[in-house]
Amino acid sequence: MTNEHIENAKVFKAFCDETRLMVLSLLQNGEKCACVLLEKVSVGQPTLSHHMKVLVDSGVVSARKQGKWTYYSISKNGSKKAKELLETLTSVTDANCETGCCNE
Repeated sequence: MTNEHIENAKVFKAFCDETRLMVLSLLQNGEKCACVLLEKVSVGQPTLSHHMKVLVDSGVVSARKQGKWTYYSISKNGSKKAKELLETLTSVTDANCETGCCNE
């Protein structure tokens, strides 16, 4: 497995949980403090921290510290990369079968 595969898997991992999808929908209206997200998603602080780490590690969400709070927002670059990745991985090419198994 290459580093590229590992990084790509992080993007898809970010989208495969209901709580993370809820967080993304909350961030569609702009940057939110972790305290606001904590109130809205009805999970404990350690669980929210885990979900936010997954989202930030994927590149889809950005984090910035201000005092004791962390503020999160959707990353335009990360979002663009995720869209391009999905498009690339689900594009079908017209290449012929390289092994010849399809011609049997």
